[in-house]
Amino acid sequence: MIEITPEISLADDEVIERFVRSAGPGGQNVNKVSTAVELRFDVRRSPALTNDIANRLMKLAGRRLTLDGVLVLSVMTHRSQERNRAEALERLKDLIRKAAEPPPPPRKKTRPTLASKVRRVEGKVRRGGVKSLRGKVGRDD
Repeated sequence: MIEITPEISLADDEVIERFVRSAGPGGQNVNKVSTAVELRFDVRRSPALTNDIANRLMKLAGRRLTLDGVLVLSVMTHRSQERNRAEALERLKDLIRKAAEPPPPPRKKTRPTLASKVRRVEGKVRRGGVKSLRGKVGRDD
């Protein structure tokens, strides 16, 4: 079992890993060993995720989501297969944790108080008075 949060755990068979040759750092190692990881997770068919969490996860996934609802994470940042595998799994966990957070409630509109309206108008009047004194100097001949 892969534990995401205390409430959410994925079965090991829900996550499919495929190893491919990496284009990242590694010199001759890149040409011989399949170190890059392609992690696949079927968001739509996962019994561990509620409908709300699955929908939020699909929105968060963006381009990483296929038309079938499969989340594909490709990692090739490290030279070793094991480190790439761990990072891919951590990215999946982070995405699911972020999707599990409920969205914030909508903002409630508030009206400005009478005192704040009065302060605003007084400030405008004061500023207008300062600006009116900036006119051209008239000749008193």
